[in-house]
Amino acid sequence: MNKSIMIVGVGGQGTLLASRILGSALLDCGYDVKVSEVHGMSQRGGSVVTYVRWGEKVASPIIEKGEADIILAFEQLEAARWIEYLKPDGKIIVNTQQIDPMPVVMGAAEYPAGVIEALKATGADVQAIDALPLAVEAGTSKAVNVILIGAMAKSMDLDKEIWIKALKESVPPKFLELNLKAFDSGYDA
Repeated sequence: MNKSIMIVGVGGQGTLLASRILGSALLDCGYDVKVSEVHGMSQRGGSVVTYVRWGEKVASPIIEKGEADIILAFEQLEAARWIEYLKPDGKIIVNTQQIDPMPVVMGAAEYPAGVIEALKATGADVQAIDALPLAVEAGTSKAVNVILIGAMAKSMDLDKEIWIKALKESVPPKFLELNLKAFDSGYDA
């Protein structure tokens, strides 16, 4: 039985590092893992999506609507944009951070209110985390991605040591201590 996770966010939030950490952890567990990165206008703050599928044998990395076991959302609107991909019994882990999309930045639209409440109203299992202050406390605002990986790791059936090993394999040594602190912070959130 294959499992699927979508990692969704905005360009520059570290979704690709998060998918690398996740893929590394799953490979270390002996799973067949397929990862597909879909870039929008990532360099301009556009939507970035990564599909991660694993199991005994995975044919394709693509996740269809209603197939994701977990959606890991680095930003509220991205969670709302991709919610239809979540399985009826799936879980969405969402950072409460708001990053204004281009129409809001340009004054052509307003950031919608009540996004988290709307996600919960779908009946989805929603875990909302204010990851930015946890990342700053760990040492840098750029560690939001690892905070969220830590939170997701807690809800997955993988030993914590597997995640620590994956972090060591995926993060440059000079940033490792900071990222281990961020992971623990997310894991305990």
